[in-house]
Amino acid sequence: MDPFSGALADVETVVVATPDIQGRLSGRRTTVDGFRAALTSGVHMSNCVFGWDIGQDATLLADGSLTYTGMHTGIGDVALMPDLSTLRRAAWLDRTAICLADAVEPDGTPTAVAPRTVLRRELSAWQATGLRASVGTELEFYLYRGDPRASRLAGYRNLEPTTLNPADYSIYEGEVYEPFFADVRNRLQASGIDIEASQGEWGLGQWETTLRHGEPLAMADRHALYKLATRSMAARAGLSATFMAKPFDGGPGCSSHVHLSIRDSGGLPIFWDDGAPHHVSDRLRHAIGGSLARAREVMAWYAPTVNSYRRLRGQDAAGWGRTWGIDHRFCSVRVVGHDPDSLRMEFRLPGADANPYLVLAALLASVREGLTERTDPGDPMTGNPYDAPSGGPDQLGEAVEAFAGSAFARATFGDAVVDHHSTLGRFEWNRFLDSVTDWERSRYFELI
Repeated sequence: MDPFSGALADVETVVVATPDIQGRLSGRRTTVDGFRAALTSGVHMSNCVFGWDIGQDATLLADGSLTYTGMHTGIGDVALMPDLSTLRRAAWLDRTAICLADAVEPDGTPTAVAPRTVLRRELSAWQATGLRASVGTELEFYLYRGDPRASRLAGYRNLEPTTLNPADYSIYEGEVYEPFFADVRNRLQASGIDIEASQGEWGLGQWETTLRHGEPLAMADRHALYKLATRSMAARAGLSATFMAKPFDGGPGCSSHVHLSIRDSGGLPIFWDDGAPHHVSDRLRHAIGGSLARAREVMAWYAPTVNSYRRLRGQDAAGWGRTWGIDHRFCSVRVVGHDPDSLRMEFRLPGADANPYLVLAALLASVREGLTERTDPGDPMTGNPYDAPSGGPDQLGEAVEAFAGSAFARATFGDAVVDHHSTLGRFEWNRFLDSVTDWERSRYFELI
């Protein structure tokens, strides 16, 4: 009996995809028969996908800046080898299934710079600890009236937000768009992507969805699929969804908070201590300490775009500096939960624009080091975190150089990965520095 008959019943198209450097799913569509053949040979895709920037600019491929790929290498293929544990119906599409894949080089080795490989390697390091991490992400995004094509042609000006009043937790404001969000939840549920809850947010046109926690690689996969499905369904509904960290001045940014809990080899949660203040165990303190100690060095993965730092510079609960607190939403780490099973750390620095695979790899590596080194996070914050300096970085260029110069990042992820991602980060920063913005024209054109 065909073990895939259920997943592929009535399916005509199978999408085989893997996350690119930015976390977007890239790959190819095939028939069911083509997918069966791909189980042994893979689906082939140019490795340029791991070498160009978010706009698919080929500059770095042409000038030889990247060791991994470029004209000097011939820009060959990688094979996308399907991970059958991810095969599912893509219920937001008609008669379509989707299977995520690992990128593999012609010699059979995993593609080192591929985000799924980076996270897999960190999870392999976790196996030696005897500990098991569970993570969950909650994503904020903005939703505007008008389909994406019309929005782009209009230069993203005069967009009409889906809510015209602050609607954080508001049931009334959410009811107008409940048919859309109910359809999203139902179709994702049918695709094996569990949604805990969705709600209106404080920003005009801002919404939030919380994904059910689980094993980190599966969580990153669901996160990427959620973004793909939400944007696709919004476009078909005549709406534009953006996961930019902060699309416009004056409103709050969009976060991707990460909730993390850990169990030991016997399945017992390690963050709870009956006798400690607020039940915070030493190991929870050390996990927090590790996440904060290394945040500056891996901020280029938590905040990977120029726009990311518009969110982090504001005082809208995006996390601030090396701070943690008990149920404190303005700290970088919030401790939340009321019993051994629910007590967890919520890491608040990453934005919705971040690649979930890289975010989880960086956070898990930092926590792992904190547990090993027993890193002390200091006392929990009880006042206003913004009274203290942030400790930076305050812009992408600074974050990229901190990442490139990090002995921790190089020891953890390898020189090839750090150099590759640093080169792409520098390219993004320089593209911004070389551009003249609307803000500059408005401020200087007549007045200077």
